[in-house]
Amino acid sequence: MGMRILIFHGYLLRGTGSNIYNTELARWLVDLGHEVHLLCQERHAAEFDFVDAVGRWRHGRLDVEVTRRPVRCTAYLPDIGGLLPVYVADHYEGFDARPFPELTDGQIEHYIAANTAAVRDVVAAVEPDGALANHLVMGPVILARALAGRVPYAIKIHGSALEYTVRPNVGRFGSYAREGLAGATGVLVGSRHTAESLWEVVGLPDLPARTRLLPPGVDVRRFHPRPPGEAKDGLRALAARVEADPPTWGGEADAAQAIRAADPTRDRIVSYVGKLIASKGVDLLIAAWPLVIDRAPDARLMIAGFGAYRHALLQLARALGEGDLAAARVIASRGRELEGGPPGELRYLAAFLDGLTGAEQERYLNASPAAMRRIHFTGRIEHDDVSELMCASQAVVVPSTFPEAFGMVLAEAACCGAMPLSAAHSGLAEVTEVLAPALRKDLRPQLSFQLGPGAVREIADKLACWLSFTANTPNAWRQAREDLADLACAQFGWQEVAKGVAAAARGQLGGLPPVPVD
Repeated sequence: MGMRILIFHGYLLRGTGSNIYNTELARWLVDLGHEVHLLCQERHAAEFDFVDAVGRWRHGRLDVEVTRRPVRCTAYLPDIGGLLPVYVADHYEGFDARPFPELTDGQIEHYIAANTAAVRDVVAAVEPDGALANHLVMGPVILARALAGRVPYAIKIHGSALEYTVRPNVGRFGSYAREGLAGATGVLVGSRHTAESLWEVVGLPDLPARTRLLPPGVDVRRFHPRPPGEAKDGLRALAARVEADPPTWGGEADAAQAIRAADPTRDRIVSYVGKLIASKGVDLLIAAWPLVIDRAPDARLMIAGFGAYRHALLQLARALGEGDLAAARVIASRGRELEGGPPGELRYLAAFLDGLTGAEQERYLNASPAAMRRIHFTGRIEHDDVSELMCASQAVVVPSTFPEAFGMVLAEAACCGAMPLSAAHSGLAEVTEVLAPALRKDLRPQLSFQLGPGAVREIADKLACWLSFTANTPNAWRQAREDLADLACAQFGWQEVAKGVAAAARGQLGGLPPVPVD
């Protein structure tokens, strides 16, 4: 029997990370027969096929506009003013988006109070059976204050709030986190790494007993292997959609042209999908690309995403393409300063550039101009379209240098049959551990690389080896692709994940796995 579930998200329903998690969660909960009440800030919520009504506050009163019946999901947009607190500096259309640490205490309390009042209005109108708060702050404290023990709620921990906001500012935000956690019936994490980090930061003795392991899900109806011809058609259709309706933010002026450059019937495509911020390690992938092209001249790198470090990455690619290693070294030295953050060297990129000497340097510089011409920045691609790029790729790289709560991109890439290569740490390593048994033992090391001075060379070597395997042993590659996709779809499909979230929101944790402890 379906239940009424209140979800507090507080952000958009497009883009990456928790935005996509909540979009897919709401869609699948509706498919499972539940009634969903989703609080967000998506101004175009009515455009989503699973949203049947939109609630807004006019002159302080909740007004719900129904667009279709039956109403399965209502999206509510609390009136928080123009200021949107975020975890990582970025652009959000229609908002003054600022990281939590940059806000005054008064601004934070106003944000909490406005959302708390909105949740109370929704609860009074629909009487939910259970609720879910997203992020460590401020969703949980908003539900704790609004529900006041009358409705059970669970919390879904995403890595950004934990690692970017609370951990470095625990003296200021730790009390908010603990207040929200104290009343939760359960806490959901995507990885053991996230659980252990959470327990360490907040220091609540009873928290491990309430923590359950439940990864994000993959929509296997979209993310699945496709033959090269079908994948090519998908990319062409995507390019046409982008050209006809370009993104209003986070897009590239020549995005459609960049997407059309990739042809899976001709090229061996490698992709990056995610935020363009320094901590995601995209600089390592760009620096590795001449080494890849030297061994696989028909490879093509597609970089899909948006973020404050985009311009620095373009500068890096331009410097390498022009053979200007000194300019590239300056970019490495300035690091996060180029996205508005504190100065700090990108030490793995710096180590690689400093280690290039003699004949190796000459060979690298000879390959760089052609390599940089085979890198394409597509800008932001909507999540519904990300599968088009992944299904056309032979490998997808997640080179993050910062702890990740979960490797969602890895799971999606594997469902598409693309080799997911990632840094061997945090939640990324745990996803790799799940996926590795799908491959032959000699191929399993291709799934990850170690962060360190040799990271750029290791990325390049593993990509080149995988691309050689796909070209020289096509039958073995097709089998590996199918096996990888089969395992990933079985482990990470959304249907079972949504069932687990619904149970946790009601306070029923018995069927969910506890976090394994070493």
